[in-house]
Amino acid sequence: MNREFFFSFVRAQLFGGKLKPSQFNGLTEILDYWDARLAAKDDRWLAYALGTAYHETDKTFGPIREYGRGKGKAYGIPTGPHGHVYYGRGLVQLTWKDNYQKMSAKLGADMVADPDLALKLSNAVPVMFLGMEQGSFTGVGFGRYFNATKGDWVNARRIINGTDKANIIADEAKMFYAAISHTV
Repeated sequence: MNREFFFSFVRAQLFGGKLKPSQFNGLTEILDYWDARLAAKDDRWLAYALGTAYHETDKTFGPIREYGRGKGKAYGIPTGPHGHVYYGRGLVQLTWKDNYQKMSAKLGADMVADPDLALKLSNAVPVMFLGMEQGSFTGVGFGRYFNATKGDWVNARRIINGTDKANIIADEAKMFYAAISHTV
């Protein structure tokens, strides 16, 4: 990928011509992780992950806390031995104690005891990619929606959260794909 083109394109098309240093740093961390571990995979996976993070972080590309912190939601109640609320945190808004347990095991970071570890970019990036690739969040992963015979940008939302905002995120992901693949 030509990163100079990528950043120029996303700056103009998705960020109104201005990209904050924190956004640049978050995007760079995501791209570096991809290049080091997943570059041989389908670039649509990267584009969809970027579209998801763009939406789920309110365009900050930094791990954030869920607005409302789970209030009024089933996962918004203190639970477990530590009495934490496992509301959404990170780049993909990791929710539910079970998901924090899964990611803790994969990363070797005890996010059950300290859910705010999901707010560290060094954890949030692998949480996003591992969860989306392996289907850890909802039981379905990238491979169901992006493979040699399929490119389902809308239903790929089921990797994270049913079909909530599926069309919006699909359009955003396609913009990232254009930046990655140099097609507009």
